[in-house]
Parts: sequence; C-alpha cells; structure tokens
Amino acid sequence: MKKFIQNYLNRISYSQETTPNVDTLKKLQENHLFHVPFENLDIHNHKKLSLNKENLYTKIIEQRRGGFCYELNGLFFLLLKELGFDAKMISARVYNSTKKEYGPEFDHLAILVNLPQGEYLVDVGFGDFTLHPLKITLEEKVNDPLGDFIFEENHQGSFTLYKIEGTTKTPQYSFTKIARQLEEFEGMCHYHQTSPDSHFTQKRLISIPVKNGRITISGDVLIKTENGIVSKSTLENEEAFQDVLMQYFK
Repeated sequence: MKKFIQNYLNRISYSQETTPNVDTLKKLQENHLFHVPFENLDIHNHKKLSLNKENLYTKIIEQRRGGFCYELNGLFFLLLKELGFDAKMISARVYNSTKKEYGPEFDHLAILVNLPQGEYLVDVGFGDFTLHPLKITLEEKVNDPLGDFIFEENHQGSFTLYKIEGTTKTPQYSFTKIARQLEEFEGMCHYHQTSPDSHFTQKRLISIPVKNGRITISGDVLIKTENGIVSKSTLENEEAFQDVLMQYFK
C-alpha cells in the first residue's frame, strides 16, 4: 500500500510528517480540502457512481477528480487507516432546513478518529463546512477557521453537530458512533444520484476552498468568495464551463 499512500499524498500536495497525531490529522484534512473539490458532476453526466475502493482511487487520485461524501470520506478513511490512525466511518443524518427534519440513516458518511487527546470528527465531504477536524467536546464551543460549532448529545448514543453564528444555532447533522462499512452506504448513494428528491440531482455543483475564500460552480453560475465579498457570473455555454473547470479545479 506504499504506492497508494504516496500517490494520495502527492494528490493533496502533502509532504510533511505522517505520524498519526492531531497535527498530522489537521494538516491532512486541510490539504485534502484545498486540493480535492466537492462535486456531483458525474451525476449530471449520467455516469453511475461507484463505492468500489479501486474505482474511488482511480477517480480521485489518478484522474484528479473530486466527489461527494461517500467518495471523498470513503477514500480519505482508507488513507487514515493506512497511516495508522484509529479511524472509523460513521453514518450521519443531514438536517434539511427547508423541511425542518433530518435525513435517513446513511444520508452522509463522516469519519471519527480517536487520539490520545480525544475523539475528532473528520469530514472532507460536506462542502463548505470545516477546515480542520472538530474535537468532540459536549456543550462546549469548538472553534474552526470556517466557523464555530457545538456538539450536543441527544439520546441513545446519538449526537447533533450545530454551527453557531451569533445567537443562531443551526443543526448540521446528527450521528452515532457506530462503526460502518462502505457497503452500507450503497443504498443511499444510489438514492442521492438518482432520486428527483435528492439535492444532488437538482443541479451540477463543484466547489473548493481557496485562500481567503471559495470558488463554486452552481448550475451555470460561477460564484467567487474572497474576504467575505461574493461575486457571481453566468457561464453562457459548455465551453465556458469547461474553461472554468480547467482554471480552478484541475
């Protein structure tokens, strides 16, 4: 697996220490987010997504593509395990702010990592979310460069992660700490790439953080955020879309 590790680290431009500790985990997540976009383009190109480990490696590492949670966190989990981290995949239920409800089990794939300093939520597959792992400390504000968060315990081993903005506390997703296998997410992965009710089938999306902001294509709109200032422009045709892909996402 040395080739897997080295090629993966090359993909995310990581050449630092790989000893499994908090600092390494933080840097790995940050590098991953800055080099591997969150995207659903295969869904809109009518290409079936696969959770086969070899296919994930081919797409994300060899073809230098991105993906969504099942793909990105699924493959990142394998890297963490190969580097010696005590990691496990978990199922999360994403909060729908329109319907005011949580999605079904296996709605989202995230990662938990156990370290001597505590347990950390790791997520490179939730779009504009956190830059670094979040230490799970209940009822205490957890700071991240992209925002403030808090974990609350619900019942029967269930937890909810909230984002805090001023006096507003917005649910992100709920989860349990049960270790899951990648195959358990197949059903919801199929749902999210085929159902008209899935937000992933509504419009194409690709997004990646950049220094002081983020670059996103949502449908046919290019959205640039820099130092809190947002600018939008319409991509008039497929050629313009491909040009932007090559400029920002390759």
